[in-house]
Amino acid sequence: MSEKLTVPTESLPGGGYCPASTPTSGVEALEFARARKVAQVDLKFVDLPGQWQHFTVPINMLDESAFAEGVGFDGSSIRGFQAIQESDMLLFPDPTTAVIDPFSTSVPTLSLVCNVKDPITGESYTRDPRYVAQKAEAYLKSTGIADSSYFGPEAEFFVFDSVRFDQNQYSSYYFIDSDEAIWNSGRPNDGKMNQGHRPRYKEGYFPVAPLDTLQDLRTQMTMTLVSLGIDIETHHHEVATGGQCEIDMRFKTLTAMADQLLMYKYVIHNVASRGGKTATFMPKPLFADNGSGMHVHQSLWKNGKPLFYDANGYALISQTAKYYIGGLLKHAPALLALTSPTTNSYRRLVPGYEAPVNLVYSQRNRSAACRIPMYSKSPVSKRIEFRCPDPQCNPYLAFSAMLLAGIDGIQNKIDPGEPMDVDIFELSPEEMTKIRTVPGSLQEALDALEQDHSFLLTGGVFTPDLLEMYLNLKRSREVDPVRLRPHPYEFYLYYEL
Repeated sequence: MSEKLTVPTESLPGGGYCPASTPTSGVEALEFARARKVAQVDLKFVDLPGQWQHFTVPINMLDESAFAEGVGFDGSSIRGFQAIQESDMLLFPDPTTAVIDPFSTSVPTLSLVCNVKDPITGESYTRDPRYVAQKAEAYLKSTGIADSSYFGPEAEFFVFDSVRFDQNQYSSYYFIDSDEAIWNSGRPNDGKMNQGHRPRYKEGYFPVAPLDTLQDLRTQMTMTLVSLGIDIETHHHEVATGGQCEIDMRFKTLTAMADQLLMYKYVIHNVASRGGKTATFMPKPLFADNGSGMHVHQSLWKNGKPLFYDANGYALISQTAKYYIGGLLKHAPALLALTSPTTNSYRRLVPGYEAPVNLVYSQRNRSAACRIPMYSKSPVSKRIEFRCPDPQCNPYLAFSAMLLAGIDGIQNKIDPGEPMDVDIFELSPEEMTKIRTVPGSLQEALDALEQDHSFLLTGGVFTPDLLEMYLNLKRSREVDPVRLRPHPYEFYLYYEL
């Protein structure tokens, strides 16, 4: 774990900065805004699939009452929210999320993350993903098992120079390019010297410049994140050619980390765009090379003490941690509908690319769905890592679902079985038949969620209406549209038959 970096805010794109002390009330948030001559206030909230939405109001239109009474918006235009006949909804800004938006450079703009409520009942909205995360944290405390859950996602991404794609009735294509990619080794000079320094397929992990062309861009991303109060531990090039990267954040509690992950993606996209590049969190944008995952480190604490450590346990983990793993592995097929939530997710979750397709656990073994990192023997660093998720999930829903699966494992003492400390890909076919694997498609994962979701309903954290809407959205807007369209490779396979 690294120390928090100190960065002069004047050097950052947009001059982003975080308050010295976090506002805890609407009054403090407005005082913070006035001290920085804020002219606009950007209200952000998340839709059901996990994308930030926003609208902006002049600072004079936002007073203390907005934090108590809310700001109206049309919920019928947001994916997974309201029908048109019940569209009116309210946003309630959370003052603890106040930062100056580093990308609104024309005038200082205050950014606030919001919760959603119903204007008729005054109650929190059951399909607001942020509310789900807050309920998950409250439910954990109510069980008496722990009072804090910490999450540390490792969100990988690609940075390309250009991307073009289209899909219509008579054509389907995408074109990706990256000057760094190995496929450009034979490119003509065309006015720009081809120097030939490029990471080969699956050989992009940790090379220095000139193979790693994105050091400066990642540093700009990192400094912007730090300026917003986000603790960064490391950044580096990842395994794939063509600009795969990783920037790791220090762990935080569940809702705070979900907030932070959306800000992380916002920063990555915008710093890349300003640098003349384009960033994507798609799990598998390139064929035949490693995809982008989001390994999620998790731990439970109570009264300031870690619950996952045992000096005498396997890999130094406690029985509580093993039961937590048991819950993750038991419910993994259903979990993946929320943690690996796109059709593209299952292009990544295939053998041969370090993808965690096997539902087993192990110390150090990266081919297992659950890994126990062994970098440190310190009790405070002991955690488990669930490796199946990817960064296109809705973090509020994904983190909450993983926590609930772990709680179910602890409450019902679910045994995860024996650890798998061998190279799983070297096992015999007979041995492999005994190992459960992840679903092979989003459709399979959605079917698993439909069959196995009672653990998500405990404590009222998830609600049946949210899960029903989520399943309908995924099937109607993703699974079916992909399933019904001819694939370009089908022409290669079948055109002449």
